[in-house]
Amino acid sequence: MTATRDDVLRVLGGITDPVTGGPLNASGAVKALTVDGGTVRFVLEIAASRAAEFESVKTQAETGIKALDGVDTVSVVLTAHSSPAAPPDLKSQRSEPKGPQKIPGIDRIIAIASGKGGVGKSTVTANLACALAAEGRRVGLLDADVYGPSQPRMLGVSGRPASPDGKTILPLRNFGVTMMSIGLMTNEDQAVVWRGPMLMGALQQMMNQVQWGALDVLLVDLPPGTGDVQMTLAQKAQVDGAIIVSTPQDIALLDARKGIDMFNQLNVPIIGMIENMSTHICSNCGHEEHVFGHGGVKAEAAKLGVPLLAEVPLHMSIRKASDGGAPIVVSDPESPQAGAFRDVARALIADGRA
Repeated sequence: MTATRDDVLRVLGGITDPVTGGPLNASGAVKALTVDGGTVRFVLEIAASRAAEFESVKTQAETGIKALDGVDTVSVVLTAHSSPAAPPDLKSQRSEPKGPQKIPGIDRIIAIASGKGGVGKSTVTANLACALAAEGRRVGLLDADVYGPSQPRMLGVSGRPASPDGKTILPLRNFGVTMMSIGLMTNEDQAVVWRGPMLMGALQQMMNQVQWGALDVLLVDLPPGTGDVQMTLAQKAQVDGAIIVSTPQDIALLDARKGIDMFNQLNVPIIGMIENMSTHICSNCGHEEHVFGHGGVKAEAAKLGVPLLAEVPLHMSIRKASDGGAPIVVSDPESPQAGAFRDVARALIADGRA
């Protein structure tokens, strides 16, 4: 028999919330509860000052829910919101700064970012990860695009990550790439309706509780824009550089500039830019057409004094390969389209970036 959401809520109802003194399931602290087969996940959103008290609550919840019939895995994340009754101790914050930390076992972290959505950032990330793996590098890919996780589909990965002890998460692997995505923790058509603290908690869990092993490089597929995920990554983890993906279209470049400015403010060096959907060649007549314009990213890179890493064409084979779960670098490694990504991978290795 499989446990239901009501079964889980009944267990939580038997646990006392230290803040309200009432049942935990009625206190408002339980967020994003999902029951998927034998896996139960939820977030406990609490005040930072109550973290120590809620550790025992978390343990009670995990123990009680694991005792339910059909429950194999329980994942409870504690995430803190700011408490208006307890203003921050600014003096303490100044005297004990906590800067970005290196993730154990990972030599380098490269963020793959874009100013706006729809420019092919995730496609570039998946192909670059596979290209680096093909060159013999130990590669990880963290899909941090929480609201639109696409890496499980692109890398042909399915199934739920295991958690032997309820704390450590075992990532999945394909094409030589070790991968973790929030998309593996939810149903494919399930929306992730989370606020900032939940996003930050989930990102830190995927960075620090995933058993990445020894990696030469971890690529982080960021969501578009300049929001909580980007800031949390740069502030909590030691990011060695960022690659900006854009189409040559003027409107995409406007947003790309904002992304570059964000990384400059966060002291993350820009490794270079990639112009995606650079040109289209008709498969019937061979006519070349610049659907989104041409050369805009090259000019922008020159203005910023950063390399133009690649001009990737708009080609049907790239799209089909990504939709089919085997990036073009894997499905047709000798094609000109794959060659663009492999050239970037080799350049990063030669420069000591990956």
